[in-house]
This record gives sequence, structure tokens and C-alpha cells, in this order.
Amino acid sequence: MWRFGDVDLQTARARIDAAFDAGITFFDTADIYGCDMPAGFGHSEALLGKVFADAPELRGRMVLASKGGIVLGTPYNSSREYIAAAIDASLARLGVDHIDLWQVHRPDILTHPTELAEALQTAVSSGKVGAVGVSNFTSAQIDALRDAMNIPLVSTQPEFSPLHLNPLQNGEFDQAMQHSLAVMAWSPLGGGRIAAPETDREKAVASVLDRVAEGFGVSRATATFSWIAAHPARPIPIIGSQTPARIAEAADIYKVTWTRKAWYDVLQAAMGENLP
Repeated sequence: MWRFGDVDLQTARARIDAAFDAGITFFDTADIYGCDMPAGFGHSEALLGKVFADAPELRGRMVLASKGGIVLGTPYNSSREYIAAAIDASLARLGVDHIDLWQVHRPDILTHPTELAEALQTAVSSGKVGAVGVSNFTSAQIDALRDAMNIPLVSTQPEFSPLHLNPLQNGEFDQAMQHSLAVMAWSPLGGGRIAAPETDREKAVASVLDRVAEGFGVSRATATFSWIAAHPARPIPIIGSQTPARIAEAADIYKVTWTRKAWYDVLQAAMGENLP
């Protein structure tokens, strides 16, 4: 829902319907989304709230996730007081009394893990939040928070694509598998660079993806999503498109079957070198 914003109610509803039609039921938003639009901070949540007000039945069909903790100009705040206020504000904008998954959007270095754990536990015990996770946390930050919590940390949301391999290399995916954390991969198309490659590396990755895409009759984007989802940590690619036709393409992810060689071919093109 990052770009879910400056449109009318009918267009917003069409995007959501396209996702449901493709079998997508997980909707990922955040309080900061839409801050670059005229209505500013909270705009994307507020638009989704208008959709719910117009069609209340849609809320029960989705897993609703949101995030908070980014403060324009600060830049981060995960204090006990701020987390509580941010969740209440998101609930108000969305027009709901419960968010299924709430994640800390970015790590606040000035908040002790124990304080953050207490804030998240309070949110769950109050019934306002069903489960909690983190976004853009390092493995060490995740470990520190998990150790402070008496409820599960259920998710992590790192950047991951064939052009951003850090979670494969820094232990994040291994940690997720170790602790059964759901992984949501943001910017799965490399910020558009997979669709419109410019550098030699980007073109090499696109070429390998195209071979697989053509073999299964899917788009390059769908092949990329399926490559991400093929990892045993079972990452969920967060699809950012706001075009109903492209959202619909996501259903084709299951048409692709990756051989080990084909999957590694993409990885090696992304690395710019062959594995030993």
C-alpha cells in the first residue's frame, strides 16, 4: 500500500478488488505511507479507511498489516508512549478496532529493547493488535528484541530482490527460518530496476529472468516474485503495483517451477560472479 494514495474511492476499490481476484489477502500499509501526497502523513491508511467505510465487508477478507515508528524530521521513535499513540492513530485512520499485524517500521536506536518489547506486548494484550513484527531490523536487533519479549515476534520485513541480496548474506533469512519468522520482502523488483535495467549487472539479471519467464509464459516481474518466494524462508514479495492488470499478474507466480540451476543462475548473475 506504499503508493496507495492520491486517487478517488472508486480507483482505490478497484485496486483492492484486483488483489482479491488474484488471490492476495495480505495488505501491507504503514502510517508514513502517503506522506509525500497532499494529505500528508497517514494518507494511505486514511484512504483504506474510506474504502472500509464504503464496503465494511472487505475488512474481514484480508489480513491487515500496518507499521509505525518513523517520525518525519526525527527520524525514529519507538518509545512506549509513541508506539501506543501511533497504533491508536492508525486504528482511527483505518476506522477499525484491530490490526492483524503491526510492525516497527525502522529501528529506533534510542529505545531499549525491553521498553519496545513492553510496548508491543501491551498492544497485543489490549486486543488492538493481533501479532507484532519488525521491518528493516538487523539480525542482532531482532535477537535483542526477541530475548526481551514474552510473546512471539512473528515477522520481519527486509528489502530483498535479485538486486539486493543482503538477507541471503547477512544471516537474516537463516534467522527467520530458525525462529519461524514470516518474511515480507519489500522492493522485490529492485525499485523498478529489474523492469528497466540500466547497468550491466541489472541487464544480466533481467536476461536470466527472461529465460525462465519465457519458458513458463509469465512476465519478468512474475518470474522475479517467484524467484524470491522459492527460497526456503518462504519470503512473501510485497507487490507495489497500483495497476490492476499488473496486480492480477501476481497470480501467475505459481506457474513457475525453479530448478536449482535456474535459481542459482539468477543468483550468480546478481552477484556478478560464479559461486565456488
